[in-house]
Amino acid sequence: MSHQSSSVEFLSIRGLRYAIRHWGDPQAPMVFFLHGWMDSSPTFQFVVDALQSSWHVVAPDWRGYGQSEWLSRPYWFPDYYADLALILDHYSSAPVRLVGHSMGANIAGIFAGLRPQRVAQLCMIDFLGLPVPTDTDACTQLSQWLTESGKTHAMRAYPNHAALARRLRVSNPRLTEARAAFLAQTVSFIQPDGQVAMACDPWHKIPSPQRYHLEDTLSSWRRISAPVQLVVAEHGYVNKRFAHDPAQLALRMGAFARHESTTIADAGHNIQHDQPEALACAIEAFLLRHGHSA
Repeated sequence: MSHQSSSVEFLSIRGLRYAIRHWGDPQAPMVFFLHGWMDSSPTFQFVVDALQSSWHVVAPDWRGYGQSEWLSRPYWFPDYYADLALILDHYSSAPVRLVGHSMGANIAGIFAGLRPQRVAQLCMIDFLGLPVPTDTDACTQLSQWLTESGKTHAMRAYPNHAALARRLRVSNPRLTEARAAFLAQTVSFIQPDGQVAMACDPWHKIPSPQRYHLEDTLSSWRRISAPVQLVVAEHGYVNKRFAHDPAQLALRMGAFARHESTTIADAGHNIQHDQPEALACAIEAFLLRHGHSA
């Protein structure tokens, strides 16, 4: 299996060493791909391979992921908005195209409401916010965070890349052997003891100190002026969380002034692994339909 080659450059972003992956012709129209939680930029390789037009794809590893600098301490989510703002400013002064998966869609969606003038098009992949918590109060959640902050955290390790690839296929049966092998090599790192682990700071796994407030998210989405594409996986998180509650689904989708939605069949949450060709087709059609010159 051949893949479009990529390169990685490193930027200093707010005092951290940030890894930025590039695919395609630097002179082609630019689109930013933003990865999700416990992932990193190579996750989009199969989608990039399937794109039919010429694009310059720019994909950062978020702080604490992949080849970007790890804090080895708790993370504060709003830092991602500030990181994204400076990354975008580094590459373009014009409104940009954002494609985000899961946590990347969360960051992109909030940012597009905070800085609507900076975003020309927004594609959110299998994310429509988190479920509203009902099983804990603010004090309990903060207490859990405090407890976890005092512990030592580590990623699960595997003896080699082949073992990690097998584990990835257990987690996602739709993942082919070839794609699992590629991901095991590219989204992992080798520990000092020779074992292999996902390239994610384990501190990302501790619970947030704050409860999720849906209205805060909706207020940002309502400020977005760009056209929005909502890509839903048939067997992904959006349907698992909200398909049983049409009113909740309508509330969330209705927060976007200009949106269209598409469902990718036979795909779980990681659509970029399960159906990369269908996802690439949907993204590209949206970007081309709403303007190629932004």
